[in-house]
Amino acid sequence: MGPRQSQPQSQYIHQNPHYQHLHGRSNLASCAVATAFLLVLVCAGVIALFVIFRPHDPTIAISAVQLPGFASSNGTASFTYAQLAAVRNPNRNMLSHYDSSLVVLSRPQNQVAGFMFIPAGQIEGGRTQYMSASFNVAGFPVSGNPEVVEVESRMKLKGRVAVLKFFTHHVETTKMCTIAVSSRDGSVLTLRC
Repeated sequence: MGPRQSQPQSQYIHQNPHYQHLHGRSNLASCAVATAFLLVLVCAGVIALFVIFRPHDPTIAISAVQLPGFASSNGTASFTYAQLAAVRNPNRNMLSHYDSSLVVLSRPQNQVAGFMFIPAGQIEGGRTQYMSASFNVAGFPVSGNPEVVEVESRMKLKGRVAVLKFFTHHVETTKMCTIAVSSRDGSVLTLRC
C-alpha cells in the first residue's frame, strides 16, 4: 500500500456541513453585533446633539422704569409708563419673538391699567437686545398709603428657536416687577423684579 493521500485541511473544513452551519451563525451574530453598535452610536450622537443644542428660554432684565407726567387726584393717578429691558438669547441660533406683551397692573387689586404689544423681531444667538416701551396709563387706582403708589409690570416674551435648522422649539419667559412710586412726583422709590 502506498502512502495515504490526505485532503488539505482547509478543503475538509469547507466541505464539512457542520462547519458551514456554524459559519452562517457566526455571520449572523457579527451582523447583529454591528447593528447594535451602530444603534448605540446613533443614539449617543442624538443625545449629544440635544445636550449641545438644547434650546433655553430667553432672559429678561429690567434696566429702568420711569413714570413721567405723573399726576394724582381724587384717588386715581395718570402717567406715562416707560420701561427699558434687556432681553438675552442664550441659544446658539436666532430667536424669533412674536405675540409678546407688557402689562401694567394696580396693586393689590391686580386690575389691568395699561397694556402694550411688543413688536415682533429677532435676536441673534448669544446676543442681548434692548427693548424700550412706553404708553399712557389713566385712571390708575391709588389706595392705601397716600405717599406711595404700587405698580406691577409683567413683560412676557414668546418666540421660537430653530434647533439644527430642522426643528423649532417654542420658548417663553415672563418677568414681573413691583415698583413703588412716590405719589408726590412720580419718582421710582424701589424696583423689585
